[in-house]
Amino acid sequence: MKNLYVLSAYETSAEKFFENLKQYQVDLVLDIRQKNDSQLCGFTKKRDLEYFVRTITGAAYVHDLALAPTVELLNPYLKHWTSWDQYENGYQALMRERDILSHFKTNYEKYSGICLIGTETKKRRSHSEILYSMLLNHFQIIK
Repeated sequence: MKNLYVLSAYETSAEKFFENLKQYQVDLVLDIRQKNDSQLCGFTKKRDLEYFVRTITGAAYVHDLALAPTVELLNPYLKHWTSWDQYENGYQALMRERDILSHFKTNYEKYSGICLIGTETKKRRSHSEILYSMLLNHFQIIK
């Protein structure tokens, strides 16, 4: 893998979202959201996104729950019961427990460009940025 990007599934238009994917020239869109099947996901709902990614960009699409936070970790952060720092530490610990660096290498090393799909908004940060940093620190990746 040579290139790694992060893109939020929220607060964006379909046009901007897919133009970014085309600009990044990724061959894998890696959806790391805990939930991606509700109507609130709009055009990034799993079934739709899988089709759109393949048709518009030619990239593969994978939804990998091993890289998503648990509901028990995510909900307190979303409800403002825990801070970003607590959430970040909890997510990093979960990823180490799941040995995601080995998981990532085994499953995704063959791709030259990967875009992580997360849930960042103007008011909320996302675990995708934590995972991005963890991967950058471990693999030889171009920012």
